[in-house]
Amino acid sequence: MLILLPPSEGKTAPETGTPVDLRALAYAGELTESRRKLLDSLAALAELPIERAVSMLAVSKGQAAEVAVDAELGSAPAGPAAEIYTGVLYDRLRLPELPKRAQGRVLIASALWGVLRPTDRIPYYRLSAKAKLDGIGGLAAFWRPALTEALPDKDGTLVVDMRSGAYAAAWKPKRATLLAVRAFSETKGKRKPVSHMAKAVRGEVARALLEAKKAPGDPEGAAAIAEAAGFRVELAPGYMDVIVSG
Repeated sequence: MLILLPPSEGKTAPETGTPVDLRALAYAGELTESRRKLLDSLAALAELPIERAVSMLAVSKGQAAEVAVDAELGSAPAGPAAEIYTGVLYDRLRLPELPKRAQGRVLIASALWGVLRPTDRIPYYRLSAKAKLDGIGGLAAFWRPALTEALPDKDGTLVVDMRSGAYAAAWKPKRATLLAVRAFSETKGKRKPVSHMAKAVRGEVARALLEAKKAPGDPEGAAAIAEAAGFRVELAPGYMDVIVSG
């Protein structure tokens, strides 16, 4: 089993630590060139008029300081990705508490890094999948060839997808079984997708799967683990739907 997590908009900035070493990150052989190109593009934003740089980075005017932060990522302090990413999903998952065996089944999607292991050391940064940089274009399309080359995709492998749509567009397996986790609220028999609560649900389901004594090998096994953890779930082709009370 492989669990794909989204990044988080909220991040903790390390105060100390040696800078990122691109050669030490996940799939360095396949992804370093793309990572370096993005870092160079972010550094170049600092030379542009701030209004244009903010627009390209897809941040608000109140976040204009992030342009300068992104220009210095090569020398900024770095820490484990599992500690950098914060927010609802990561609060529920509590990734740093999980044993290394469980963390080894996780990859974190990233607009800047492609994918990361929880133990990969990175700096605080700001780059969402919505950004469009000169010479790069849409980030999902930019990453797709490199991720297709790098990521494991074997028959009989279960890939549990917790990513949002913008990150899922960057890579989907062709041979492995992809199981995307969705969350729905139900009130008086009527269901509707939930957004903010979906992050909490995905974090809790991911933790249940990673804590299981035996990793599931198919959607039915994943659903059984989620149900044993107290979730109400239903399987549909390509999806595991988690139903919560409205």
